[in-house]
Amino acid sequence: MFTVKAGYSDNIEVKTNAEKVREFFADLNNFVSLMPGIASIHTDSKGVAHWRIEADIPVVGQMVQKFAVELAENNEERVEWFPVSLETQNFLRFSADFLEKAKNVTLVHFSQMVELRRKSARDLHMLAGLAGESIISNEMTKKVTEMIRVFITRAKEKLEC
Repeated sequence: MFTVKAGYSDNIEVKTNAEKVREFFADLNNFVSLMPGIASIHTDSKGVAHWRIEADIPVVGQMVQKFAVELAENNEERVEWFPVSLETQNFLRFSADFLEKAKNVTLVHFSQMVELRRKSARDLHMLAGLAGESIISNEMTKKVTEMIRVFITRAKEKLEC
């Protein structure tokens, strides 16, 4: 089994109320419009969100992957999306927890994990076998971190105006 993983987790302080922040993170359109690499997100009639992510991974090159996720939790304190139960190859999970620290100051714990599983490296990309799991995982983590940092910066600008 050839498996590569990437992840990001951080706390972000946003100068607005928790309800506004929660609504923002629950709206997938914000990810499409503000996060680089998210080509599209389509939600089907069953509530499954289909993410199409394009990323240029050093050593490997351009990769396009699709992820099917479903809403696992959506309440005042947390929004979380998990891979659909039948998924065997492309796993995307993201969550955001909200804590109102003071009036109009919300702490967000944001986490995103990506995992790609294939029987062989070539099933992922022609050059994946040459690069290896650890190099691709490290490069994917760098790319995911960059994507999310841009998203968070843009999200704060939008939420705090």
